[in-house]
Amino acid sequence: MATSTRRIARPLIGGLTAAGVLAGALVAGAPAAVAETELQPGPEPTIHTQEAYDPEADFTAKWTRADARQIKRLSDPDAGSRENSMPAALTMPTVPQDFPDMSNGEVWVWDTWPLTDEDGNQYSVNGWEVIFSLVADRSLGFDERHHYAKIGYFYRPADVPVEERPENGGWTYGGLVFDEGVTGEIFEDQSFTHQTQWSGSARIFKGGEIKLFFTDVAFYRNPDGSNIKPYDPRIALSVGKLHSNKQGVSFTGFDKVHDLLQADGTYYQTGEQNEFFNFRDPFTFEDPDHPGETYMVFEGNTAMPREEAYCTEEDLGYQEGDPYAETVEEVNASGATYQIANVGLAKAKNTELTEWEFLPPVLSANCVTDQTERPQYVFKDGKAYLFTISHRGTYAAGIDGPEGVYAFVGDGIRSDFQPLNNGSGLALGNPTNLNFAGGQPFAPDYNQHPGHFQAYSHYVMPGGLVQSFIDTIGTHDDFVRGGTLAPTVKIDLDGASSAVDYSYGDGGLGGWADIPANIAVNPGGKVQ
Repeated sequence: MATSTRRIARPLIGGLTAAGVLAGALVAGAPAAVAETELQPGPEPTIHTQEAYDPEADFTAKWTRADARQIKRLSDPDAGSRENSMPAALTMPTVPQDFPDMSNGEVWVWDTWPLTDEDGNQYSVNGWEVIFSLVADRSLGFDERHHYAKIGYFYRPADVPVEERPENGGWTYGGLVFDEGVTGEIFEDQSFTHQTQWSGSARIFKGGEIKLFFTDVAFYRNPDGSNIKPYDPRIALSVGKLHSNKQGVSFTGFDKVHDLLQADGTYYQTGEQNEFFNFRDPFTFEDPDHPGETYMVFEGNTAMPREEAYCTEEDLGYQEGDPYAETVEEVNASGATYQIANVGLAKAKNTELTEWEFLPPVLSANCVTDQTERPQYVFKDGKAYLFTISHRGTYAAGIDGPEGVYAFVGDGIRSDFQPLNNGSGLALGNPTNLNFAGGQPFAPDYNQHPGHFQAYSHYVMPGGLVQSFIDTIGTHDDFVRGGTLAPTVKIDLDGASSAVDYSYGDGGLGGWADIPANIAVNPGGKVQ
């Protein structure tokens, strides 16, 4: 996949059937009327008020099973083999297989985030755009990358039109952020077999200071891959400084790591409660309703021991008398209790952002999914939109949905969130046929649409733009693996609805690895 300066048309592969806080940044469009899609038989969604609560209140919104079952109701039961069964308005256009590599063969690239401020604006500094990515050496197999992930960075000239950039986005790989050994120093037990860095977010301050929030991870494993003891993920902070000149971008600092938060077992599940728990992906922001206060959302799991976990009537969320309702006993006996994701909230206790306290989760997804990855907020029209991502393979028994972006709207950062789009929560999914199994990225199901695993780890940017990385594109008998960023797409928000903007780019697909800054500053931090 050699880099080229040639722009290519992006034909869709396969058929489509019918069926961060970014203050004021999302463009109000006219989302297609998903509500007019013919719904299949099923339960009604839970009634949510969108009412806001104080961020420190003891209230957690629920993405219920009744809500999540709306995804299947949106799916076309007659979609045939290798067709997309989901509404086009909620489906990312199919990405072609002949994609360019943004790193020019240097590293695998996946989860990526830009340089932002407290409002989610994306910055260029002294004429350079900067992004951070999880990277791994290409000598590793693509599916081995998670245990060896490091945070790298890329830069490119700002303010260059997409059509004038190299096809791969025009990024230069700057190298790793941390020297070897720096991020491992915070672990009391130094006997780890793997020490890695996972996703986070990056904030820019005056004078080019960068606060990099990330997930610092230690694994303790036997040669057969089993755990000697549970892995140890921690939300961490490291501080550095950005330097730039006509040749490019570099950093100093990032030589010390602050251990900010470890799962507490009260709100957020620990390794002792479940060795397969999730605790990662910090995203920091200021709440417009509470000026001067800095908060953080992150992925967690509800704090229950794995073998004792259970779900309640409220987690199921069915309206009284609904003929399609499940019983609590049925759900708890189905194995769905192994999927108890939540979106956590923490509040900074000092201006240096080195001390934090846990608050109750803002969203739980008990018996719905096990992963609510890379959460972020978007503010628009006085509403708070909570975005997260989830895999098809992490849904609980009885729930199904595409790999992609899920979104919830309320009147504040702690609200009785209403899932978007007929109460389903689905905002942007890969082309998927819910009538057939998905398989795995390394072995797609024969009947599955070629875009089923095409993109993941989406991040919502100013203007409604969404970036993600390429995982697998193609059918069971003809697929390629990714390891670079996908074309940027655009979604429009309108109240509790959203839709893909197919007028953006070429049939809805923008530039490869296109992560444009919307604010330019000089090296001293002054907005230009």
